[in-house]
Amino acid sequence: MKCRRCREPAVIELRRHNAGFCRDCFLHHSREQVRKAIDDFDMLHAGDRVLVAVSGGKDSLALWDILLDLGYAADGLYLGLGIGEYSEESATYTRAFAAKRGARLVEVDIPGEYGFDIPTGARVAKRAPCSACGLSKRHLFNRAAIDGGYDVIATGHNLDDEAAVLFGNTLRWNVDYLSRQRPVLPAEAGFVKKVKPLVRLGEREMAAYCVLTGIDYIVEECPMAVGNKHLGYKEALNGIEEHSPGAKAAFYFEFLDKAAHRFDAAAVGEAEVELRTCSSCGAPTTGEVCAFCKLVARAT
Repeated sequence: MKCRRCREPAVIELRRHNAGFCRDCFLHHSREQVRKAIDDFDMLHAGDRVLVAVSGGKDSLALWDILLDLGYAADGLYLGLGIGEYSEESATYTRAFAAKRGARLVEVDIPGEYGFDIPTGARVAKRAPCSACGLSKRHLFNRAAIDGGYDVIATGHNLDDEAAVLFGNTLRWNVDYLSRQRPVLPAEAGFVKKVKPLVRLGEREMAAYCVLTGIDYIVEECPMAVGNKHLGYKEALNGIEEHSPGAKAAFYFEFLDKAAHRFDAAAVGEAEVELRTCSSCGAPTTGEVCAFCKLVARAT
């Protein structure tokens, strides 16, 4: 197979695009897909200070690499979750990448700073591990961005991730979640803008990007994710994609184009939720104390 762009021998085939690419043209394609997502959804602007949530995995490290190559002022944020050897290894890959690129890495160690790890927090709060982890990440990403004076938080959610979440939320018609199924969540009082610049690229593309650029990353899935329903949704969508290349992209982007607005609060007749200030940490919350502070109180 020849590269669609330069006609040299291709190193990767992308059936969704009905094309193959050589190494350099594939890297160009990946950066252009991120640039297009940023432009199409008005994610970032010149001069923005961007905080990239990094885990040591392929997606977040590749995103950080691409944003740096595109000229954005992008620092990394790593959360130590206290998940044994997995957290230790993921931190090692993250620090190595930051050192290689000469980039600034902000670290927050949950056990050291808050007195609990994610496995313990999940157990005492009687939450699924991924739920306790997600709650902690959302709170601490936002807190780090506010404390550091960042304009935008960027996460490494790729097309496969977003299609799987959409699939699960659609199966259950989770209106609250569907209303937030966007590649951009605008800044609100107390919340920094959040963006997902990898929505035009899939997992296979991100793995290839890391291999071709020499980015080392943790390959193992988080051990706490065993049984996570979204892994099953990804597998189901991969089966559909195998028989119908481009199905995942069509599912996700057609939703954004034709249906996402129908799940806005006003469209479904729901009143806007009034936010208060957490009496413990000052974060926005619907109650007197935010969910993260409640988790800390139970776990420590």
